[in-house]
Amino acid sequence: MLSYTIKRLLSSIPVLIGLILIVSFMIRAIPGNPARMILGQLATEEAVATLTKQLGLDQPWYLQFFQYLGNLLTGDLGVSLRTKSPISEEIWPFLAATAELAFCAMLIAIVIGVNAGIISAWFQNSWFDYIAMILALIGVSMPIFWLGLMEQWVFAIKLDWLPTSGRENVRDPIESMTNFYIIDTLLQGDFEQLWVVVKHLILPSVALATIPMAIIARITRSTMLEVMKSDFIRTARAKGLRMFWVVYKHSLKNAIIPVLTIIGLQTGLLLGGAILTETIFSWPGIGRYIYEAINYRDYPVIQSGILIIALIFVTINLIVDLLYAAIDPRIKYD
Repeated sequence: MLSYTIKRLLSSIPVLIGLILIVSFMIRAIPGNPARMILGQLATEEAVATLTKQLGLDQPWYLQFFQYLGNLLTGDLGVSLRTKSPISEEIWPFLAATAELAFCAMLIAIVIGVNAGIISAWFQNSWFDYIAMILALIGVSMPIFWLGLMEQWVFAIKLDWLPTSGRENVRDPIESMTNFYIIDTLLQGDFEQLWVVVKHLILPSVALATIPMAIIARITRSTMLEVMKSDFIRTARAKGLRMFWVVYKHSLKNAIIPVLTIIGLQTGLLLGGAILTETIFSWPGIGRYIYEAINYRDYPVIQSGILIIALIFVTINLIVDLLYAAIDPRIKYD
């Protein structure tokens, strides 16, 4: 297991380097000079040329790439061209905000999606099965920006139950230690602020959870149907075991591996693809951070942000692969 983990980690290094190379080339193909974006359209050509040289943007892109790669080997993610702040310090609050949102969204997607798929398979061709699969099809097809706007219109504007945007009450900001607001409020024992944080999380989490929830429900149903037709399930039922234990203990354990794969992939996609949700709900996450960096042609921020998302994606896939062996003893990594 250890040797397999090391091999996987080593094999991910050229993948990440290749990703940085592609991103480095593509972002420099975008029209626009970062120096011009920083100084504004009224800046003189001399001022733009001076700032371009100061930022090292007058060098060929491949030299900038190798310089960035060399700094990366020392743990230096670089400095933002726009804010002049170290990216390693600046990016953490945005990454924490997206991680908190993605975790809550996946929690909703897993709890509802897995159980909906199990019950649909348990009562195949019942009214619940038809309704659940129709809702799953709608969930996969529904544009996330439309769902987010409808949530705001109904629950924030019409009913005034939940806030429309942000992570906290701007008039009563949270004293953050970890930048995970749920953890911060729990550590402080401030349950009033905890409820404020949860209320801000509900709408974006539900919007972000819709697509993975629908996919998880459909995959769970199909794998559970296949497993429940197996001989060992018929034997367990013939022995008189309660249907609940047959489904949740025996069937689910043997059907969970494809579901784990989908959960791992969807978690990685949520971390990197939450930009629409973050934009609609004004959520200060990594997606908006990279989007704003693209607008300002902030090359180091774009490269570092995409690199971190890719690293998280690779790590999640590795964890999922290791969970296969923990769940199914037939799987061995030598």
